[in-house]
Amino acid sequence: MGGNRILVIGFGNPGRGDDGLGPALAERLEALQLPGVTVECDYQLAVEHASLAAEHEVVIFVDAALDAEDPFYFRPLTAAPSTPGFTSHGISPAEVLYLAGACYGSCPAGYLLGIRAHDVEAFRESLSSGAEQDLAQALEYVRRFITSGR
Repeated sequence: MGGNRILVIGFGNPGRGDDGLGPALAERLEALQLPGVTVECDYQLAVEHASLAAEHEVVIFVDAALDAEDPFYFRPLTAAPSTPGFTSHGISPAEVLYLAGACYGSCPAGYLLGIRAHDVEAFRESLSSGAEQDLAQALEYVRRFITSGR
């Protein structure tokens, strides 16, 4: 990406089967040690992620996706203010981007990488075999996106 600073935030609950896809991708991406890439993982997004997002030019949010028909999707995001009923206990990727601009004057490009979840009902700290396969494809896609400059 030609010197762009990229933040990848994987979020989800690794103790709920495939809901841990976001953190799993984050861990595997971090192991690649790509230059200019910061990797974070958490159970959920919070207002504090806005300050971290503001320090980067590109932010990729990674989460398990129950609505994915393909192994994964990669969608651009638009910053959006919170909806009524805002809570500091979990916000959307669009709200993180909005807060980065509103609070820190930064407007990073944002993307959502949704990886198809097969089983989020299980109380286990491992992914289903289908999720493992989808994760491998998503990881390769995001690695190419980062290293090829889009």
